[in-house]
Amino acid sequence: MGEIRLTHGKVLIIISKYYKDISENLLKSAEKFLKNKSIIYDIIEVPGALEIPQALNFNANLSKNKIFDYRGFVALGCVIKGETYHFEIVSNETNRGLMNVAIKYSFPLGNGVITAYNYEQALKISLDKGKEAALACYELMKIKNYNYYVDKDWLIILDTNL
Repeated sequence: MGEIRLTHGKVLIIISKYYKDISENLLKSAEKFLKNKSIIYDIIEVPGALEIPQALNFNANLSKNKIFDYRGFVALGCVIKGETYHFEIVSNETNRGLMNVAIKYSFPLGNGVITAYNYEQALKISLDKGKEAALACYELMKIKNYNYYVDKDWLIILDTNL
């Protein structure tokens, strides 16, 4: 199969600004990628990583409305390990929540929520992670767009000749 091209789409970036420098890096690289692909996007800021799946769920419901017609979502944030078990709870529940909502509503999601052992590691990862999440969302949007526009009659004819 050749290259699948995306002809339209609007993306919602949901970002936790808990770690300011890390969040700025994540957002900068995601925005650069989306602008390069001529994809329109909106940004919603939330206080922490656990709020990202909730904001995603709110907006997934709104996406049925043409005003909020998002074709994909990018989640950006960071969780850094501390002295307590809180790191495991926040990182696990954030990622579980993101995947649950994406699968429930069947939409493209690029997950750019960093989980790191320390600030320096997270800062280094943040330089490219936003772009990687935007790329994942973009590629999934292309696949979903392709599957949506496939001629269903052609598939039926193809299946009967097997």
